[in-house]
Amino acid sequence: MDKVRTGVTRRRWTRRFLVFAALASAASVSGYYLSELRPAAPTVERSALWTDTARRGEIVRQVRALGTLVPEESLLVPALTDGRVARILVRPGSYVQPSTVIAVLTNPELELAALDAEYQVKAAKARFRDLKVQLERQLLSQRADSARISSEYQQAKLRADKDEQLHSFGLGSELTSKLSQAAADELANRSKLEQERLNINPEAVEAQLAVQSAEIDKLQALHSLKVSQVGALQVLAGTPGVVQQVPVEVGQQLAAGTILAKIAHASHLKAELRVPETQAKDIRVGQSVTIDTHNGKIDGTVFRIDPAVQQGTVTVDVSLLGKLPEGARPDLSVEGIVELEKLSHVLFVKRPTFGQPNASATLFKLTASGAEADRVQVRFGRTSANSIEVVAGLQEGDTVILSEMGDWEKYNKIRLK
Repeated sequence: MDKVRTGVTRRRWTRRFLVFAALASAASVSGYYLSELRPAAPTVERSALWTDTARRGEIVRQVRALGTLVPEESLLVPALTDGRVARILVRPGSYVQPSTVIAVLTNPELELAALDAEYQVKAAKARFRDLKVQLERQLLSQRADSARISSEYQQAKLRADKDEQLHSFGLGSELTSKLSQAAADELANRSKLEQERLNINPEAVEAQLAVQSAEIDKLQALHSLKVSQVGALQVLAGTPGVVQQVPVEVGQQLAAGTILAKIAHASHLKAELRVPETQAKDIRVGQSVTIDTHNGKIDGTVFRIDPAVQQGTVTVDVSLLGKLPEGARPDLSVEGIVELEKLSHVLFVKRPTFGQPNASATLFKLTASGAEADRVQVRFGRTSANSIEVVAGLQEGDTVILSEMGDWEKYNKIRLK
């Protein structure tokens, strides 16, 4: 009969327990170290990256902004009288001269009023001629009366002298002599009065003719006004330039003063730049500006800064210096670069899209071999349109990646190939 080997069995289970314990301990240690391992550095195609080397020197702080060319002076052409639009002869973009007809209006009532004013002038002139003839007839009648009374006076005077002589010789009565003298004196007074009337008659004639002449002048002025209003139905540009707006349509009824067109002087343009409000704080009047019309560049100077912010931008007016490039015209889209200041002996790199002034960012800096890049913290300072000052985190000669690296944000190192 076999005996149970309890000792051997116990040792066998003990060895198995120790093996399992060792395996479990090794597995837990391996898991711990595996959890502590970081992801392997990814490989990035070097040709797809934008890099730059930090260097020390001079940078020009600039602000870049989009805008348009606008006229320094614009003329609004109004309708001078009521009327209906019959024709529009020019459209926006047309070049015009002062005598160019913008639009033609119609107003039958005004044309009838001008014709009526013309006939009133003719009637007034006819009345003037009739009055002049009547006054001349009266003058001739007064002259005849004056001559007749003067003749009667001379005859009465001779008669009185004769009767006086007869009386002195005792051949006539004293009464007859006195009656003859009284008659002569009366005719003398009448002759004097007639002569005075005749003397003042030209002044009276002139006064009456002046009244009628003034009436003619008034009616002629009214007629001229009506004629000018009829002429104004053909609306002229009044100035050379480019038509910017014609805000009316054919058949539209217009009141006097309604704007028919807006004309800009094409040779006197300025640039209106729309600068983001975050960058406008450094712009000052008098700063130099370069305006790119995409067909040439022209220098300018800041002469006005709008105090108000509209839709996140500030309007900056730039006066243009020199001859305008070919094709420059109102409403042309342009790009302006405002020169703020020059910074000497500063460390800088090209400005990345995420580079903000006086802010920090993380960049990948290439190692000495150039095969890898490590993440570093960089603090920026002042910015320009294309460059940004490096305050801390880089040294002269360091090469950094300026591309967006959001896909590798969780890595502290990348490999380049």
